[in-house]
Amino acid sequence: MQSLPTPPGQWLVLLPVLIPLAGAALLLLLRQMKLLQLPLAVLIAAVTALCDFVLVMRVAESGPQAMTMGNWLPPFGIAFTVDALGAGFAFAAALVVTIVLLPLGADAPDRARRDGLYPQVLLLLAGVSGAFVTGDLFNLYVWFEVMLIASFGLLALGRQPMQLDGTVKYGFPNFMATSIFLLALGLLYGLMGTLNMADLIGASARADKAALAAIAALLLVGFGMKAAGFPLNTWLAASYHTPPPAIAALLAALLTKVGAYALIRSLAMVLPDARVMLEPALAVVAVATLTLGPLAAIAETGLRRLIGFLLIGGIGAMLAGLALGTEQGLAGAASYGIHAMLALGALYVIAGLVEKLTGAGDTRAMGGLLAMSPLIAMVFGLALFAVAGVPPLSGFWPKFLLVTAGIDRWLATGDMTALALWLAVLLNALLSLIAVARLFAHVAWRAAPLPGFAPQGPRQVMLTSREERMVLWPAALLVMGLVGLGLWPEPIMGFGMATAKALLDPAAYIAATQLAGGSP
Repeated sequence: MQSLPTPPGQWLVLLPVLIPLAGAALLLLLRQMKLLQLPLAVLIAAVTALCDFVLVMRVAESGPQAMTMGNWLPPFGIAFTVDALGAGFAFAAALVVTIVLLPLGADAPDRARRDGLYPQVLLLLAGVSGAFVTGDLFNLYVWFEVMLIASFGLLALGRQPMQLDGTVKYGFPNFMATSIFLLALGLLYGLMGTLNMADLIGASARADKAALAAIAALLLVGFGMKAAGFPLNTWLAASYHTPPPAIAALLAALLTKVGAYALIRSLAMVLPDARVMLEPALAVVAVATLTLGPLAAIAETGLRRLIGFLLIGGIGAMLAGLALGTEQGLAGAASYGIHAMLALGALYVIAGLVEKLTGAGDTRAMGGLLAMSPLIAMVFGLALFAVAGVPPLSGFWPKFLLVTAGIDRWLATGDMTALALWLAVLLNALLSLIAVARLFAHVAWRAAPLPGFAPQGPRQVMLTSREERMVLWPAALLVMGLVGLGLWPEPIMGFGMATAKALLDPAAYIAATQLAGGSP
């Protein structure tokens, strides 16, 4: 046990978790004061984002930051350890939650507010933040459970049959994924005697390679299912279209990225030798996810289900970077995660407005969006083409890194796996472009629905001032971020490269845990 108290500055590592947890409890206590719920939730999420930003700056200046719970030395205590990857993802997540809370407040029915909508959003943020800043694999499991509870509640809040059906289809696979993760943790602890990530880095080099590869395969299945990688991804398209658009935006922006983050953290940094052994399987999963996601989007006619398939294709890009395992490949995976949080949050929110204006959720019954609202059509189009990776939008640069990484590795080694991966990334970009161009043409440029397809509800034609203020402008703000990062890619590219270097050389990560109280 440590003899000295934890320095006050290290408490900053915990604030992204403590603030939303305390905020959720506060909002539950004040649940009868309905007018305060949304402003307080936005304020709490914004303060969390500010703490994450300060943490990003501190990591950039001083390297990874760590704090050990209860002053117990690693590997016995729970260590919260934050590097560039965790801090950047936590900041992006809190920023998206802060912005998407406004559309959620505009769309949420009174029943959802009464049933704890805003506390559950903050609980979800706490779980996501905890997953990004923890330095212990068992603690990561705990935060997965927190996210699971909160996401169940958010999916089922409307109590409509379709939403309950989506909750079941979402819940069972994710429960199975969490169980597989827990099984892998038990085996890993039995083999290594520790679950502290910094401690595992050194211990894994001395462990039995075959046993570690088997455990890593379980982690690939568990985290891959949560990330919606092929073939364990059908739950996403079956569930994300059922809740209100703003809730779908939160789930799409955050949850699959946590699964992809956990894969990158555990296989690229903690168990790198096992990643090499699993590389063929990772490559197959990545290629299939990259290609089948946008192919399904081309065939889909439901607007939000189509977006779900585009989301799945994007997860394939992150898996491709992990499969490549090089500095540029991991940089592309990390930077794509930041881009996807902003892009999917914006796309689901603006899709809700498109459905309101056209009175339909089926793209065949849509049309005339450009005539009804050129601004909404522009925001919708920019979000779509950003997801497809069209320059000069932000989605282009991560895919550029991935293609460059694949080509460099193929030219240097003649590795056919690298060739398949960069070709799959290019194919994903082409198929995604076809899917989004076709969608935009049908929804915005086509003057009327296809013959035989009528809108399911009344066409709203114009937004109310409240909808413009609380739904359109937040979505436009996220899209402006996509445009800004596309025109000025240095922040996202620099983040990706810093992240990759830290993953491939975790000496500073280990040293930070030592400074927090022990030698890994």
